[in-house]
Amino acid sequence: MKILIIEDSSALRRSLAVGFNNLGFTTDEAENGDEGLSLALNNDYDIIILDLMLPGVDGMTILNKLRQTGIETRIIILSAKTHSQDRIDGLLQGADDYVTKPFSFDELHARVLAISRRCQAINVTNTIEIDGFILDPSKKTLFYGSHDLELTPNEFKIADYLFTHRGQILTTSMISDNIANNFDYIAKNTIEVHISTMRKKAKKIDAVLPIKNKRGFGYYIENYT
Repeated sequence: MKILIIEDSSALRRSLAVGFNNLGFTTDEAENGDEGLSLALNNDYDIIILDLMLPGVDGMTILNKLRQTGIETRIIILSAKTHSQDRIDGLLQGADDYVTKPFSFDELHARVLAISRRCQAINVTNTIEIDGFILDPSKKTLFYGSHDLELTPNEFKIADYLFTHRGQILTTSMISDNIANNFDYIAKNTIEVHISTMRKKAKKIDAVLPIKNKRGFGYYIENYT
């Protein structure tokens, strides 16, 4: 799982990052609202831990902008605001949970796992069908009719990322970040080779993969209805 931590307290932010990294999570960090919003808009995360009182763009504005742009990443608000109305406002604006400071790391970890389980339960039955192709996130398969394209793990990650973000142009850097972790990088040429191979697999079964390229920008799948 990949977590984005948006928190202006450097001590708390690093403590959370170290704690989750030690548990096997991958983390990105942002010390202000502007940086946090940019990371959240341009990268794919499983969960965002969001402080409300941030320098630059405040946490509630970040939450609103993410939901308005259709980003459904699970968001846990982490705030010193303890009034019930603050909790209500955060949840009504689209947060998935609200944790007040001070808190224990074990409790936050438990909430992250609980949200993750809920997401997995939803995804089990969620298949995505585009132009005759059916992508199943739980089984890691991409079918066209009765034909399984038999994608490699990296090919499936690319297909999954593009299918779930259909209608959006995704740069090779965004695709690389989604395939790899913070310490690796998948070269542009490698991504192009993966997509070329996927197209050849589709062609073998007389199908045309719906992944398109906008030269100089990135790859996309049209937002079919």
